[in-house]
Amino acid sequence: MRKLSLLALCLFFSLITRAQDKAPAYPLITHDAYFSIWSFGEGLTNSVTKHWTGKEQSLLGIIKVDGKLYRFLGEESKTFKTILPAADESKYQASYSFEKPQEGWESNTYKDTDWKKAEAPFGDDERAKTKWTTNDLYFRRTFDITNVSATKKYLKLNHDDNVIVYLNGKVIYRKNGWVSDYAYLPIENSTLQKGKNVLAIYVKNTAGGRHLDAGIVEEEASDIKTDVATQTHVNIQATSTQYTFSCGPVKLKVDFTSPLLANDIKLTARPISYISYAVNATDGKTHQVDVYFSASSNIAVNNPIQPVSAWKNTSNNLSVLKTGTVEQPILKKRGDDLRIDWGYLYVAVPTKFKATQFIGTPNESLKAFLSTKYPAQKQVLNTKNLSLSNVIPFGTVSSALVEKYVMLGYDDLKSVEYFGEKLSPVWRQTGGQNFEDQLAEAAAQYSALKSECAAFDAKLYADAKKAGGVEYADMCKLAYRQAIAAHKIVYAPNGDILFLSKENFSNGSINTVDVTYPSAPQFLVYNPELLKGMLNGIFYYSESGKWKKPFPAHDLGTYPLANGQTYGEDMPVEEAGNMIILTAAITKAEGNAKYAEKHWEVMSVWANYLLREGFDPANQLCTDDFAGHLARNANLSVKAIVALGGYAQMAQQLGKTDIATKYRTAALQMAQNWMKMADDGDHYALTFNDKNTWSQKYNLVWDKLLKLDLFPKEVYKKEINFYLTKQKDFGLPLDSRRTYTKSDWIMWTATLADKDTDFRKFISPIYRFATETQSKVPLSDWHETTNGKMTGFQARSVVGGYFIKMLADKWEIK
Repeated sequence: MRKLSLLALCLFFSLITRAQDKAPAYPLITHDAYFSIWSFGEGLTNSVTKHWTGKEQSLLGIIKVDGKLYRFLGEESKTFKTILPAADESKYQASYSFEKPQEGWESNTYKDTDWKKAEAPFGDDERAKTKWTTNDLYFRRTFDITNVSATKKYLKLNHDDNVIVYLNGKVIYRKNGWVSDYAYLPIENSTLQKGKNVLAIYVKNTAGGRHLDAGIVEEEASDIKTDVATQTHVNIQATSTQYTFSCGPVKLKVDFTSPLLANDIKLTARPISYISYAVNATDGKTHQVDVYFSASSNIAVNNPIQPVSAWKNTSNNLSVLKTGTVEQPILKKRGDDLRIDWGYLYVAVPTKFKATQFIGTPNESLKAFLSTKYPAQKQVLNTKNLSLSNVIPFGTVSSALVEKYVMLGYDDLKSVEYFGEKLSPVWRQTGGQNFEDQLAEAAAQYSALKSECAAFDAKLYADAKKAGGVEYADMCKLAYRQAIAAHKIVYAPNGDILFLSKENFSNGSINTVDVTYPSAPQFLVYNPELLKGMLNGIFYYSESGKWKKPFPAHDLGTYPLANGQTYGEDMPVEEAGNMIILTAAITKAEGNAKYAEKHWEVMSVWANYLLREGFDPANQLCTDDFAGHLARNANLSVKAIVALGGYAQMAQQLGKTDIATKYRTAALQMAQNWMKMADDGDHYALTFNDKNTWSQKYNLVWDKLLKLDLFPKEVYKKEINFYLTKQKDFGLPLDSRRTYTKSDWIMWTATLADKDTDFRKFISPIYRFATETQSKVPLSDWHETTNGKMTGFQARSVVGGYFIKMLADKWEIK
């Protein structure tokens, strides 16, 4: 892999001359579920860069050409000055009532002397200072303002559920539903007045939790004016996202590279990305050029109110900036909509580039860049919202291209908790190294890795294009980094590799088996060891006796704590089928059954369960749990049948002939019975007992890929021909119950087709979704086929399932 072939390089440069790529969001820094920064929507300058959850994690880039400023990366984050503090800033008391007050309670003249007073926030969770357990809350807060400026004012509000907000008797906001964090909502300037003001709020609880906190802030205006660089090109590749800008008389190329070369586990686990800048003049003249790059300390917090500290130093021929929270609550939080708030963010520049580094607030830092008067302090302690700023001088630039780069890295100290033990990152396994050593190693490898990534990107695209055409290749390159970056690589105490997924934008589970299952094809193509890392923890959970049921667990906990299943309900047939099928796939990929032999005892328990319960499943959840419970699920039955066929295939390879015969005979009989019971004329039904229904039988793909030959090819053809009559503008619906779909399952279903033309008919609508959707977030796998809007989920690893057709080609399955 480390040798760059001329063919690969030619392919790569031919790819980047294509039209601009379009995506719902553009991956910039992609390593794991916490270190993951994206540009949402069109244009790198159109918004603040964000974590995949949508919270701002600002990267800002400005180029100075002959003294003129052009912003090319991100947008300046809004900063606020507090007028009326919310409880996350300082303690306050408010008047409140749980009973409906008299008319006019929201006005300035109302007398609330009989109301109770207590400390905010109000609610029924651990955040609440005052318990609120009824359906209704009436809240009043009186405050004085000496002067009312002309700057924009915002209501800072966190509420659960329905809310109506009054300011001086006027409704300024209303919403049905709840929010998970503070929203900043514009207030008309004339509403806030000099002297006495009253903020009055009514909250109605409709279900679930209760919460209320509110304040008022005003925007701190920046007096730094920049032009916006003209984005002329963007190209997404598997390991990099490349932009080109026109900045007056200068062309700027910006390349974000996360070298996630999956065959190299140590490299893939190293959380360091490169941002390179290449500059040249386009007018035949020379120009003075400097590049400013800053990274926000908010990349190292869960909530921007958390205090941080920052430092600068020089180490290993690198100029280094570092920031992290003061508290350092290592592995103290778990859940979905969370960012890391322990460990340290690093920004490093080789000292040979003679960069000036400094620490300050966003506004202070931009002023310093404009004036060239830079703060000298080497540390800033216990404050909020800092910028780690770097000014990289390019000097006099002519038509010759000049390239320099910075590195972003994240040392998470401890990565996950695994059955009570806090596991260190992979790079720290050998001991004695610090993160600065990793940065130095990454700097030394810069040129080689850039070339290697270019070769890898070119080959991936060429292979995907050969397997499924241009639109399929475009989907695969978009999915590659997203799939990896929804995982964390660590090693278990027994030395087993763990490649632990986070169930992003769903419930935050760690190592969910039915997330592993759709993700698997990418890792079977590029490194089956990573798929083992997705199965090892689940095997251990059962084999250790910690999980005692005759089928696998759904998950190992809630990210980042893998201490045992936290999902509220089992998926018995689903997870047993998934684990056996994927072990059979590893066996095929490696050409031997050693991995299966290692786990044979527990797999036999699961196979026996499927033999008893798998053919005609009881009313239970499957991986499509968002669609609800379903009894007699024909697609779930296929999974059980294929799993038993895979188990028999592995038994045969291990010389267990009697077992192989028993289970293959059973699987074949089940397949025959399935065809009779699910038959619905020109297709097979959603459930055995409900004709005039249908569903994607995506689980059949493993019968084809593993060459089990349990189902006749006519079954595939019958389904494919029927599906082609059910397509919508943005894809094939999941089943006859709703019009939404899962794009990973469409890819699997399409791979059942024996004609390339039919395969591509399924891919085009998904490609249209990815390039036209108005849901500007990291790629969603669950969308509406009628209008192309995201239904739910984003930034999930399951898009690794897009590589199923490449896997079929690799295994020479036609």
